[in-house]
Amino acid sequence: MKIIGIDIGGANTKLASADGETIELHYIPLWKDTRLPEALEEIAEEHGPDGVSVVMTGELADCFEDKDAGISFIMESVENAFDCDIRYVDSEGKFYDGSGDLRKLAAANWAASANLIGNEIGDCIFVDMGSTTSDIIPIKDGRHVAGMSDFSRLVRSELVYSGVLRTNLAYLLDSLDVDAGKCRVSSELFATTADAYLVLDDISEELYTCETADGAGKTRTDAMRRLARVVCADLAEISPDDVFRIAEQVKEKQITVLSEAISQVAEENELDRIVSAGIGEFLIRDAAKRLGFESISVAEKWGYEISKVFPAYAAARMFEADALKEKKA
Repeated sequence: MKIIGIDIGGANTKLASADGETIELHYIPLWKDTRLPEALEEIAEEHGPDGVSVVMTGELADCFEDKDAGISFIMESVENAFDCDIRYVDSEGKFYDGSGDLRKLAAANWAASANLIGNEIGDCIFVDMGSTTSDIIPIKDGRHVAGMSDFSRLVRSELVYSGVLRTNLAYLLDSLDVDAGKCRVSSELFATTADAYLVLDDISEELYTCETADGAGKTRTDAMRRLARVVCADLAEISPDDVFRIAEQVKEKQITVLSEAISQVAEENELDRIVSAGIGEFLIRDAAKRLGFESISVAEKWGYEISKVFPAYAAARMFEADALKEKKA
């Protein structure tokens, strides 16, 4: 059987096959782009899968009246596109059987990941840092013990709304140290974390998959120009060293925020081992080192490309395991 997993987020739709041979990332911002139905049809035509395993977080996009409307839109888009066995992973890390609260499907991509990590690695804190958010999932006795919704996980520090690409720097920082002194930050969407990490060479232009804050290019100079605007300046007004210092402070702040959340989850669940995934693995490793925790890399175990789309890969692996059980039965 050819099985693919699809992770439909608010900004990105990610695809992975159960064998890890097929990996794709499509930038489809749901709040402004209604191309999801067409994109899924194109995926179905290109890959012709025998089974599709779906996880989602896109139901929160503000183009939907509520999560119910978002879930319904995503499910309808999937079912219109694929003519095969379709299964949805719920927040318990199980396949939704069609009964009970449909909201169990909301923001459940991390549950698929936790299922695979629990089975293959065991007790740990699974941390997946993507373009927009960071999931911090405690796993004990092979199963996650996290909150069942984004809201409950935010309350428990198991979700941090901070990512490698799309996070507004005005959200992260109140002020920045520059040559002229401590400077307050402008509360505008002038730059995102992607600009900081491009300047620091932590990401490449190819990995800068989201839109830029100003709609301009994704070169290092473009990123520096956007970072300068965060302190209401331009590249004629502050030095390249100042811009680099701004980027370094962004990185330090994200590591600090991540470390604090991981520490809280670790203390509450008596865990001291981290499994890192996502394009933000480099930040998770720094946070783990700062906390003195053992760190296991999904990129090293399964491959860097799989790490970037891990929920989709984990969902596909869940389907594969289920199909094997059914065949043996």
